[in-house]
Amino acid sequence: MITMTNMKKAAVSFFAISALCLAMTSQAQAVPVDVELSLVWDVSGSISASEYDLQRQGYANAFQSAAVQNAINSGTNQSIAVQVVQFGTNAIVSTGWNLVTSATASNFGTFLSTLGRENTGLSTSIARGIQISAANLLSNNGFEGLKMVMDVSGDGEENVGANPTSVTQQRDLAVASGIIINGLPIVTSSFPNLDDYYTNNVIGGTDAFVQVANGFGDFESAITAKLVNEIGGTTPTPEPSSMILLGSGLIGLVGYRMTKRA
Repeated sequence: MITMTNMKKAAVSFFAISALCLAMTSQAQAVPVDVELSLVWDVSGSISASEYDLQRQGYANAFQSAAVQNAINSGTNQSIAVQVVQFGTNAIVSTGWNLVTSATASNFGTFLSTLGRENTGLSTSIARGIQISAANLLSNNGFEGLKMVMDVSGDGEENVGANPTSVTQQRDLAVASGIIINGLPIVTSSFPNLDDYYTNNVIGGTDAFVQVANGFGDFESAITAKLVNEIGGTTPTPEPSSMILLGSGLIGLVGYRMTKRA
């Protein structure tokens, strides 16, 4: 019988191993992976405790599914690197970068199932989530992916400072840096057209797409399908033009990325 104590032990063990891998690779050449994947979760005030649990368990079950594990195994490097960013008014990196293979995906899912909710504030700033996620994708994180993907999920629109244009600004900066942003809008009666908002304001980059969850009960199915799509297609992301990057708020971070590639 799997108990919560055993789940926590497995999660701690997985995280410790991943941390050790990162410590080793930070002093050596970056580990090649198919995808550097940043999972960006909405934990704003509109998300109840039970809804947060549905999101968290949805991610956990997805990584424990045969579909996602087969997608990981189908890649050139048969591995991905994953981190989690949670956002509300602000955004917080909830995990460091974790090396995930088909053999370790179940343990990673167990780790995610124990992940606590960060105190990020009650408002919804998708822009801040994108900004923090992009900074970590572009940093010298110990991994070198064929593509960098940001996976944004949430149940509402930007409402921080009544400035929705900040979402598109952060999206455009990230995309200019070579990042693909995909969206998983959780459509409810509060925002019945959230999929249109994500299409117009959130997603961007090569083959970017929106995967709709029709309510929180549909989240696990939607995120599983989304991860299979994101992980299964590993066409390298084209390098951005230096002219596009010039003057952007991410130019310093791109320098770190270039150092990493050297």
